Formats: sequence, C-alpha cells, structure tokens
Amino acid sequence: MPSSLMLIFMATFSLETLIAMLQNGFIVAVLGREWVQGRTPPSGDVIVACLAASRFCLHGLALLNSFLGFFKFSSKIYYFSIPWDFINTLNFWLTAWLAVFYCVKISTFSHPTFLWLKWRISRSVPRLLLGSLIISGVTVISSATGNSIAVLRSTSQSSPGNHTLADRISPFFWHFFLSQELLVLLLPFLLFLVSTLLLMFSLHQHLQQMRAHRPSPHDPSTQVHITALKSLSFFFVFYTSYFLSLIIVSMQITALQHQWHWAWEVVTYAGICLHSSILVLSSPKLRKALKTIFGKPLTKDASSQVISINNQYQWTSP
Repeated sequence: MPSSLMLIFMATFSLETLIAMLQNGFIVAVLGREWVQGRTPPSGDVIVACLAASRFCLHGLALLNSFLGFFKFSSKIYYFSIPWDFINTLNFWLTAWLAVFYCVKISTFSHPTFLWLKWRISRSVPRLLLGSLIISGVTVISSATGNSIAVLRSTSQSSPGNHTLADRISPFFWHFFLSQELLVLLLPFLLFLVSTLLLMFSLHQHLQQMRAHRPSPHDPSTQVHITALKSLSFFFVFYTSYFLSLIIVSMQITALQHQWHWAWEVVTYAGICLHSSILVLSSPKLRKALKTIFGKPLTKDASSQVISINNQYQWTSP
C-alpha cells in the first residue's frame, strides 16, 4: 500500500507532466500553424517548435516509465526506456542549438568567425536538426544494447548460481554503456554552457559601452540581451540540475527508496517544465495566441517586453 507521501509526489509529478505536455503541445500548435499555412517560419521558431515536440514526448514517456515501475512491469520499463533515451538525447541537442542560436544572433562580438556564424546560422538550422536526429538515432543502438545488458544482469543476479555471469557483465556495462551515455549528454551540455557564458560576456560588454556613451536606458539591443539572458540564465540552473540528476541515476551513485523516486522525478523535470513556460511568455506569437484564448489584454510592462522580443525575432528571421 503506497504511503500518503508517495501519493502526494505521484499526484504532483502527474500534474507537472500534464502541464508540461499542454504547454509544449500549445507551442507546437501555434508555431506549426505557419507550416500548415504554407509559410516559412523563422529559424528560431523552428528550433523552439522541434524542442517543444521532443519535450512533449519526453514528459509522456517519463510518466509512463514511472507508472510501469510502480506497477512492477520491469520488462516494459526496459522496452520504453529505449525511445526515452532517443527523445532525451534529442532534447539535449535541441536545447544546445537553441542556446547557440540565441548566442550567435543576439551577441555583439565582432570577430570574423562570429560574424560568419551570424550570417550562416539561420541557413544551417535544418542541417543541425537533421544532425541531432542522426546522433539520437545512433544512441538508440547503444541504448538497446545497454538495456539488454541491464536485463541480463538483473536476471542473472536473481537466479541462484548465475552470479558469475553477472560479475562478467558488470564491468562491460559500467565501462562502455555508462561512459558512452555520459559522453553523449556531456557534449550538448558543454555547448549550452559555452553559449550561455558567451552571451553573458556579450551583455557585459554592451553594458560597458552604454556607460561610456550614455545612450537611452531603453536601448533595444540591451533589452534583447536582457530578455534572452533571463531565459537562459534561469534555465541554466535547472538544466544543470537535470543533467546531474540523470548522471546520478545512470551511475547509481545513490539508491532512492521507492517513495522518493517520485519526489526525484518532480525535481528532475521541474526545470524543463518551467523553461517551456518561459518560452511561451517570451514569444510574441505565443503571447498573442494566449491573449486570443483567454481574452485578456497585455499589461503595459508585458507589452513593452513583447516589443523588445519582437526586435529579437526580427534578428532571428532567415
């Protein structure tokens, strides 16, 4: 019989997943409408729509795996963890490309390489998305192998007389599968980290120039920097916690009790759920769609934020 604490965490995680899926479904529906109408959406919107679609699937699979584990369907968990690994890897790469896109388009570095990237990044978005799909697809092979090894370890350890087989499999499992999984997640995380730090440095440079030339405090370029930086800085903390929590679970550094599994899931997926909320509130198209749905006018502060982000999206258009 589950405890009341476990039920609270189960309900919280289920509600969190439902909210996240509604948010990401809303993003896909609004931004994908341009594709349906035959128009070419801005490159930034393409990345956001693909990221929202991957997160919709990620939250759904996470909830499914958690309930399969709760009802003791262990074999089904290994089966559904393969598409989860694919979607999770794709989510990491799409998040990294979104950070790179913001960094290249919004920052004010004058290095020739950076200027070349600023000119090429919009045209390279389809290739980046295709490359992310290919990398995620390759990881499925390793994921299927790793999950098969995990099933074999679990079976051999539970059967008397088969501990020798488990002892032989364990070194291969730890040295190959977990190392590969760590590497696959670490590369896009470092890309996200570098892009965020470069954008912070660009903002600092721009503010120093403002102090020297004393322009208007409502400088559009500064407003764009601040808007993007708030989003990335806020998400950076939760994205880092999400990355570290996955590493901890994968390496089995700590053994969570059954009831604390749901609390761990709530904390793990809270960051990307909140980041989806930020994406909705920081996009003029999505805010306009929300205004249409709820029929509430934007406040003065919200309207000024939309204007500043509109300038940003004009830069991110192909």
